[in-house]
Amino acid sequence: MNSPTVLISGKKTRLGNLLGRGGEGDVYFVEGRPGEAVKLYKSELRGLREAKVFAMVGSRLSERTSLVSFPLEIATDESGRFAGFIMRLVSKCRAIHELYGPKSRKIQFPNADYRFLVRAAGNVARAVAAVHEIDCVIGDFNHSGVLVSHTATVALIDADSFQFRSQGRLHRCIVGTEDFTPPELHGTRLSEVERTKAHDHFGLAVAIFQLLAMGRHPYAGRCADADLSLGEAIAQHRFAFSIARRTETRTTPPPGSIRLQDFPSSITNAFEAAFGTDPAKRPTAAQWVNVLNGLEADLRQCAAVPAHYFPRSAGECLWCRLLAQSGIDMFPALSFPAASPAGADGFDIDDIWASLGAVVLPRPQDLIPASSTEAGVSKPTAQDAIGVRQRRRLARLFWAAPALLGLLALPTLFPLWLAWGVFIAFYTASAKIDPEPLKKAFAEADARVHATALDYLNRLGYTEALNLRADLESWVDQYRALNQELARTLSELQSTREARQRSAYLDGFLIRRAKIPGIGPAKTATLASFNVETANDVTRNAVMAVPGFGEAYTAKLLAWRQGHEAKFRHNPQRDASDALAENAARSAWAAKRVAIQNKLRAGLANLKMAPSKLASANPLASSPLKEALEIREAAKRHCEELGISPPQTLPIEITVPKRPAVPPPPPVATVPRNTPTAVSTRPKSSTPLCPICASMMKLQTAKKGRNAGKQFWGCVRFPSCKGSRNL
Repeated sequence: MNSPTVLISGKKTRLGNLLGRGGEGDVYFVEGRPGEAVKLYKSELRGLREAKVFAMVGSRLSERTSLVSFPLEIATDESGRFAGFIMRLVSKCRAIHELYGPKSRKIQFPNADYRFLVRAAGNVARAVAAVHEIDCVIGDFNHSGVLVSHTATVALIDADSFQFRSQGRLHRCIVGTEDFTPPELHGTRLSEVERTKAHDHFGLAVAIFQLLAMGRHPYAGRCADADLSLGEAIAQHRFAFSIARRTETRTTPPPGSIRLQDFPSSITNAFEAAFGTDPAKRPTAAQWVNVLNGLEADLRQCAAVPAHYFPRSAGECLWCRLLAQSGIDMFPALSFPAASPAGADGFDIDDIWASLGAVVLPRPQDLIPASSTEAGVSKPTAQDAIGVRQRRRLARLFWAAPALLGLLALPTLFPLWLAWGVFIAFYTASAKIDPEPLKKAFAEADARVHATALDYLNRLGYTEALNLRADLESWVDQYRALNQELARTLSELQSTREARQRSAYLDGFLIRRAKIPGIGPAKTATLASFNVETANDVTRNAVMAVPGFGEAYTAKLLAWRQGHEAKFRHNPQRDASDALAENAARSAWAAKRVAIQNKLRAGLANLKMAPSKLASANPLASSPLKEALEIREAAKRHCEELGISPPQTLPIEITVPKRPAVPPPPPVATVPRNTPTAVSTRPKSSTPLCPICASMMKLQTAKKGRNAGKQFWGCVRFPSCKGSRNL
């Protein structure tokens, strides 16, 4: 079969193999012209594109930047009618969305780490800046038009859709992509809008965010008001990751996402401005180049997983954190060194345990004085009791004095005076003081001392120190169990070979490349933001948890997965997937090991400072506590003055919840969580530890939101720690 021919500069040229096929036409290699390709429009579009392409070629845009594949020459059919154009061939590159998610990145960019992504993001900004410098506007900025090489260099294609002005005529960009279209253009006729650089700045920020946030779209989250499509969320300015507008957006990021505060403030501020409500405040492409250069310089290497590079401003390896929370390693190591012997890295758990035992915290009663040096004003109950006693003493004197004088003056009436004295003594002695009001007053004063003392100790940091010691003891137990956990995980990998092979096989089918009715780019971006990227990720629960996906879309995705799964064949022999699974297990083990080491080092350092801090505090400097002690001291003195024994004081004790014993290592955690094997092997009866602080968790019931009434695991230290897990 003969290859089609076209005329280029009037010369008949034979086309090579088909390079690609799109909505507007086909792209072919050109014989005898290496490094170039030709785009031939569909016949019905040629008249609409002719004037614009001629203007681009005439303006010699291709000579003004090498970062964009602008039209070079006009291509006509053999009758001389406009057919398309010649352009520079961009080879050995992939669409930028292949870099977003960990699974597509593993296939197309297996050696790319986070430094590569940050550099690629900077190069995208440079390419957009080059377009703006020649007074063009991209208009339909989207990830299909941005290609990335294996050296992180970037080229822009589909330049014939750009908006530009030539000889006073505006050639518009008449198309757009929903998930890259800025809020102000949603609901408008794009073919009638004059695009601006600010519109490009929005699309650029979306691409940069997806690169830096592992494929999460900035507007794909869960809205508290309603399930919104991606387009609706953008139109309503619902930036899911916003810190500054959190109460306004009422939207939370997908689970297992990075946080905006993980980045340096320059990046955080740039995203807040890019996805704010004022288009004029969006960072320009040149400004993005500067802040991304700063981010690249801020990256540091993880001590646990050499493949992990993360922003220094995050304070910890965020990829290890996400791995511990979700079980997904965003940058899995291709190989992993053998485990180091205990102490080889300078960390000695026995030394940590000895140091922990050497820290002696004072007892609560040692920090709270028994009394205040000043006794406050007596309570009314005590005043009344003392007044009654004084009045009775005066009454005895008043009535006894006449009897004594009468006895001296008229001794013959001795029996009468004796009877009178007995009567007075009986009368004054019969009205004894009731001790209960005074005892009650003392008990109330003591209860007040107890409450204010506990509050004082809590504010002083005593309760926090006790909790920290309990946490440290729990972390020591967890650390000592790690080696056994790794050994068990590696040994059990053999029994999960078929499930792992099935997962690896299904991971090769990306939703973005599939043609599933009704699931276009915006819905694909939403799915990817909720970790549904490949056929392996498609389960009923996973898809139904994505905003905007109900029974109909879920059924389509499940049918698509089942079609691929039916073709899977298990290979019982050891293959590359076994090595990858073992590396993943060691990577997760090392990440957890270093995370616990860091917590132990930091926690022990803080605990060592606690005794001196607690001992140096002056409890009487606390006005509520001082006043409570003075009132109790006054109540005690009044009891003693009246010969009443005050009740026992309440002991000041602080109970720290006991940390759960370290459970036996769970079955293999390296099988992807969406496979049936992973679900069936999870120990459902064990109590999990908090993914943030590693404390004990307890079952709780959601009181509001779309999950109201459903149970989940919540950290016992809430609200100081807000860690949670699904059942």
